[in-house]
Amino acid sequence: MSNYLGIEFGSTRIKAVAIDDSFTPVSSGDYVWKSDFTDGVWTYSLEEAFEGLRKALSETDTANIAAAGISAMMHGYLAFDTEWNLLVPFRTWQNTMTAQAASDLTGLLDFNIPQRWSIAHLYQAILNNEEHISRIAHITTLAGYVHYKLTGVNALGVGDASGMFPIDSNTLDYDQAMIDKFDNLIASKNLGWKIRDILPKVLSAGEDAGSLTAEGAELLGGALPVGTPFAPAEGDAGTGMTATNAVSAKTGNVSAGTSIFAMVVLDKPLSKVYEEIDMVTTPSGKPVAMVHCNNCTNDMNAWVSILRQTVELFGGSVDTGELYTKLYQKSMEGAADCGGVCTVNYMAGEGVTHLDSGRPFVMRSPDSDFSLANFLRSQLYSTMATLKIGMDILAKEGVEIVSLTGHGGLFKTPVVGQRYMAAACKAPVTVMETAGEGGPYGMALLAAYRMKKSGETLEAFLSDKVFVSAKSSTIEPDAEDVAGFDKYIEKFSAALDAERVAAVKF
Repeated sequence: MSNYLGIEFGSTRIKAVAIDDSFTPVSSGDYVWKSDFTDGVWTYSLEEAFEGLRKALSETDTANIAAAGISAMMHGYLAFDTEWNLLVPFRTWQNTMTAQAASDLTGLLDFNIPQRWSIAHLYQAILNNEEHISRIAHITTLAGYVHYKLTGVNALGVGDASGMFPIDSNTLDYDQAMIDKFDNLIASKNLGWKIRDILPKVLSAGEDAGSLTAEGAELLGGALPVGTPFAPAEGDAGTGMTATNAVSAKTGNVSAGTSIFAMVVLDKPLSKVYEEIDMVTTPSGKPVAMVHCNNCTNDMNAWVSILRQTVELFGGSVDTGELYTKLYQKSMEGAADCGGVCTVNYMAGEGVTHLDSGRPFVMRSPDSDFSLANFLRSQLYSTMATLKIGMDILAKEGVEIVSLTGHGGLFKTPVVGQRYMAAACKAPVTVMETAGEGGPYGMALLAAYRMKKSGETLEAFLSDKVFVSAKSSTIEPDAEDVAGFDKYIEKFSAALDAERVAAVKF
């Protein structure tokens, strides 16, 4: 029997998941890490990335692995010289330092280029006349770098590549017209390279992306044998779509944890460019509208910690999982509009609402019903409020969503997050049993597709082989919840005026 290995470098965990021939998770391991704010830049240590990878694999049964794959946080900036020496510290998706570049490129390309995209980071470095720009030989993503170190192949899956530079949906490669525009833009700088020269090669799901080299096997501490085939490296958006069978037109998924994003596979183009909507692709290259928000559960987690400390003040103790479950469930006793309580959960800036930094706060009117249930419901509404603002744009565009699948920490407590998300997006929300494994499970499926495909598309492989009998639960939008969330979002949107002032003054 063959197993397949998926590895994902998430924002808080490096996780490995092995699945068997029936696509069932059989083993997993992880390593907890976090970004550091150093010299004004959110970054991760690349040395720690490999340390964490070895730790995650040491907890995972890696026997009989027929294929593997690497996934990671998308976007950001990793620039290397000809010998693959890192030129500047890794700049992650969390950074909001590229406003000028993102604006200029969006106008030049007539295509939304968010601040976190690799091309925005590159062009901002050029605008800043940073010393390293003439020495760049390669730029890639975190997944692309790890994949290169393990296989010697400098390539990315199309989904991850689509967060570096726009993709042409016909060629499933970087958009050549936009490549030409960018090269013309920087021609006067005489940098000695053109953009296509330094970008990774683009591969689609199922293609050969190389195999584990002797050097790569040593980096893994011998966890996998030399010659193990690898699937194209992907981003966490693509693996999330794969893990939730949301790669066909009119399907979508919501990944909700430290950050939150929704992916909706389109059956027709949007009518215009929206700064709030990213255009990326599935791992097989289908166009996807992405609403990405930097802030999700961090503020809620902080409040849970405060409530835990309150329990401990009286000599009590409580299991973390039970605490979250009870608080989530308590929120359902609150009013559908949170009784006049409003939370802005911004720990960081938000592109969707055009804020470069965040200050979380709770606001309420004097006549609000400030109960624990309303406070908690407001906290949970805030985790998806900014996402709703972006999803409402898609609704006005007439984008149809026949199924929306949720995964991530927000959905661990049954029903609660699922119910609120259905109200926010005005669409049925499904949660699968396997969705708890998230992105690394999706990457393991892409590794299996790399070896098992027999002419069928990724969409058919997932629907007909992987998820044909998957256990899941679906919650339809409740009319009262929908009306309550709409009322809440009016207060949330108004409170953003105070957020803009607080972000500058406090």
